[in-house]
Amino acid sequence: MCARPRQLLPLCLAALLPVAGPSQAADREPETSIALSRWAGVGLITAWGLANWDYGEQSLHGINEGWFGANTREGGADKAGHLYTSYLMTRAFTGLYRHWGASETRAPRDALLSSLLLTGFMELGDGFSPYGVSHEDMVMNVAGSLIGYQLATREDWARRLDLRMEYLPGHASDPLTDYSHARYLAVLKLDGFAALADTPLQWLELHAGYYARGYDSPLEQDRRFTYAGLGLNLSRLLRRQGWLRTATTLQYYQIPGTSLRANQAL
Repeated sequence: MCARPRQLLPLCLAALLPVAGPSQAADREPETSIALSRWAGVGLITAWGLANWDYGEQSLHGINEGWFGANTREGGADKAGHLYTSYLMTRAFTGLYRHWGASETRAPRDALLSSLLLTGFMELGDGFSPYGVSHEDMVMNVAGSLIGYQLATREDWARRLDLRMEYLPGHASDPLTDYSHARYLAVLKLDGFAALADTPLQWLELHAGYYARGYDSPLEQDRRFTYAGLGLNLSRLLRRQGWLRTATTLQYYQIPGTSLRANQAL
């Protein structure tokens, strides 16, 4: 399930639901709002799947897509995308549910359940389409959701670790499945360590990432890369200037060209 607008919907849910949060939070309990967010997600996935993803065309079946091998459809970049998207959903739902009045401990737990529900429901819907249920996708969805939960409940590690996507626009209609222009990375922020917080190293980040190129074009050679890099902690800089929303966004998105890296072809 790699060559269609596969991950756009969950990211839209994660990004747009917080915008709708205040009006809902004002007149109902968090339990009701959380339940409604899940039903809304299920309904939207169902409608979109029937209209665009051929849900219901086949009986339930599975498919073996492979992991990060050279002969997989996207060279594993789609699996990194599933990890990132489910992680982002969990973090976004956590913030939304806290905004709706859920406690500091309950919000991430309910966010984890929402992410697992929606990504699992989407994968189940794939089982009734030509794409089939991919156990590899399900594993990455669960892993990303769990990482999001851990960082939502461990403030010490949330200050140190980000998962991000770097994207330089190409010609695809859906940037979240335009894998030939995306990179996925884990970021270790040095200001999250007490011993480094008051040193010049507080402004630096260590990056480790993965990406694939050429899999979406018959004219290009298929290539896979890992990389290590060094970046500037732009979130810290913007937060000090009072740009809090932009600083938060940059915890999940890496601006192209803002890091130095060494690539290793696989």
